[in-house]
Amino acid sequence: MSTGSINVSVENIFPLIKKFLYSDHEIFLRELISNATDATTKLKHLTVIGEAKVDYGNPIIEVKIDKEAKTLTIKDQGLGMTGEEVEKYINQVAFSGAEEFLEKYKDSAKDAGIIGHFGLGFYSAFMVAEKVEIFTKSYKEDSKAVRWICDGSPEYTLEETEKSDRGTEIVLHIAEDSLEFLEESKIRELLTKYNKFNQIPIKFGTKTETLPLPEGAAEDAKAETIEVDNIINNPTPAWTKAPSELKAEDYNNFYRELYPMQFEDPLFHIHLNVDYPFNLTGVLFFPKLANNLNIEKDKIQLYQNQVYVTDEVKGIVPDFLMLLRGVIDSPDIPLNVSRSYLQADGAVKKISSYITKKVADKMVSLFNENREDYEKKWNDIKIVIEYGMISEDKFYEKSDKFALYPTTEGQYYLWNELVEKIKPTQTDKDGKTVILYATNADEQHSYIESAKDKGYEVLLFDSPIVPHLIQKLEGSKENVSFARVDADHINNLIKKDEPVISKLNDSDKESLKKNIEESINDQKFTVQLEDLDSTDAPFTLTQPEFIRRMKDMQATGGGGMFGMGGFPEMYNLVVNSNSDFAGELLKKDNAEEKSAMINQALDLAKLSQNLLKGKELTDFIKRSFESLK
Repeated sequence: MSTGSINVSVENIFPLIKKFLYSDHEIFLRELISNATDATTKLKHLTVIGEAKVDYGNPIIEVKIDKEAKTLTIKDQGLGMTGEEVEKYINQVAFSGAEEFLEKYKDSAKDAGIIGHFGLGFYSAFMVAEKVEIFTKSYKEDSKAVRWICDGSPEYTLEETEKSDRGTEIVLHIAEDSLEFLEESKIRELLTKYNKFNQIPIKFGTKTETLPLPEGAAEDAKAETIEVDNIINNPTPAWTKAPSELKAEDYNNFYRELYPMQFEDPLFHIHLNVDYPFNLTGVLFFPKLANNLNIEKDKIQLYQNQVYVTDEVKGIVPDFLMLLRGVIDSPDIPLNVSRSYLQADGAVKKISSYITKKVADKMVSLFNENREDYEKKWNDIKIVIEYGMISEDKFYEKSDKFALYPTTEGQYYLWNELVEKIKPTQTDKDGKTVILYATNADEQHSYIESAKDKGYEVLLFDSPIVPHLIQKLEGSKENVSFARVDADHINNLIKKDEPVISKLNDSDKESLKKNIEESINDQKFTVQLEDLDSTDAPFTLTQPEFIRRMKDMQATGGGGMFGMGGFPEMYNLVVNSNSDFAGELLKKDNAEEKSAMINQALDLAKLSQNLLKGKELTDFIKRSFESLK
């Protein structure tokens, strides 16, 4: 038996660990399970290379609660420790046995799945325990078992003890302020959160299983039941396997294992697997997103050697992929000392770039393999693709091979296909190709029909980030501009060198414009006379493209960067000077009747833009019914 002082530089190291190093007390269980996992995987590696002459077998980690004794025990069947190793690894705070092991066996152990790095994880036990005991026996021949005891002060006791099997058993005597960690439900919750996919099977109690009846058993025969270990984790999740080993059903089952409350299968998945210049594995899933930008639920989970770290993966996962779900696992991700969040590091940027490239490549292959199926899924994935095109230049550079541009008629084009299709008809007098788009096919139906009458294609851009996407496209594509189909009369959106016939002379036009402006008397409407086809609508309301686009960008958080504040409501009132209505207005001598005609026509134009609301709408309906009498 020996006694001594733990080799620390400050006496209050335990309060420091308890209060500052680990933000959540629950982390202690993750750390102790990780240590047990390392002890087991180290032994496996030593048996593989022939240095450990023992039967590795099928080791497990066991977690036990004893409410009466107020203890929580974590027991492994790993390599254990000798008394000298306890002195070395336990009594020297921040001396990492994992780091030492990896350094010693660096040529053969790089893929051994060792978790530990900082040598501090064990001491997280003192966040919840008033006393900690270690019972351990090394795998080494003729080793003697030892018992280590510490009450959270720098004083410890180390003595020989009886223990027949190899491995380490850590007994936590739970403190009065942490008795919640003696509740089975709480421990199960933590094991599920942090160690759901631990490399080594974790036993937590037992469960009853019913044995199948033998062939030929009597109809009234009762099946036999047995008690078996309750293994709460899946040591071989999908991301640890090769894609060739898995079917679509396996990926879907894994998705539901990750997110038990998700009842819809994902649209497709991306299996990540790289070992140079960094190690990274994982599976990303595309759920049905439509135009949903909510990333607060069921986020991507970050693991390190199958131990859960966090679901706050900003930095390692590009922003646009934060909308996806799944798992990323890498031993090379730099974490803070408590392994709770990422640290800034050059490797993070490389990993982020790799993930972006992998997703782009997957999109290309999905499109090429089955375009029809890809088109059917477009509405559910477009928000991710469009967001990626805006935010990641490398992704944008590849997007012409998989980004689709749907029309209001349900046709889907790649960029080059779209330009080739519309260039002959939608090139204006200045040689610029004008791409028309709608954001709501129902609300902008009349404008879409006007464009179709001209033989034009109209894209359906209805995701919330379209203004930013259009800005990106206009800034990078040559000789192309976008115009929303209701931004002006169709003749003005794509101006052609065509002769214009006017029914009215300049004096009549001036008089007509003056009458309309006086009747409306509203500065938000700019009256604009146009010589259009006589069958075109007499009054059409449009919103200037620049103003409307800036307002849309503000609505999605982009307008603030221009420092313009709120945009006023401004509209162009396009008056068809060749319409019969314009001629009738000029003939009217009664100013009151003329004003009534103008305001009725304006209300109809407002109605087509969904701008007639409240009292104005009520008065319009009442007036319209009265005109039927």
